Amino acid sequence: MTQAPSSGPSARISARDIERLLPQTQCRQCGFDGCAQYAAAVAEGRAPINRCAPGGRRGIERLSRALGIPALPLDPEYGRELPFCTARIRAQDCIGCALCAAACPVEVVSGVPRHLYAVIEEQCTGCGLCACACPVNAVDMVEAGRSWSDEDARCARERYQLALRRRERRRAERLRAVRHDAATRADILAAVLRKAQGAGS
Repeated sequence: MTQAPSSGPSARISARDIERLLPQTQCRQCGFDGCAQYAAAVAEGRAPINRCAPGGRRGIERLSRALGIPALPLDPEYGRELPFCTARIRAQDCIGCALCAAACPVEVVSGVPRHLYAVIEEQCTGCGLCACACPVNAVDMVEAGRSWSDEDARCARERYQLALRRRERRRAERLRAVRHDAATRADILAAVLRKAQGAGS
């Protein structure tokens, strides 16, 4: 049964401190858009500490100690604890749609549109979002043969922050391009109207 953390102890630890205890896979299994959002919800008492399947029992116990509240079993509604896996795209089945690359929170999927995409497995967080996004089920989650470590989490967080900044730059560039195109069209229309008015006078 899901139980939200009690207020009080959680008020003495910041959302950022809670986030650093999470595995940084950005898998969204917890029901939030990422580890930072889940951490904020835990800190504010809006979510319990037992929704992070990648963190598993160890992660729940770390949150329990940090917040000074009892540990809870992992809520099965939000996944189950599994061996660490990385994504692998089957080349023979990939249609090059790029949906896997768009879904990857750390941008470690790359390729050529309408041809082939692949995962940099050494940097994959195992979130599985690319597998969910693939319309032809061409992505396999393959056991990595090792555990996800605190160092992995630290590196994943850095890659995620870099990816967020790159995406923000791309959004800003697209917005500038749209505004430029709109201004260009407005200038052309104004010139056409001036010419039409001149011809009619």
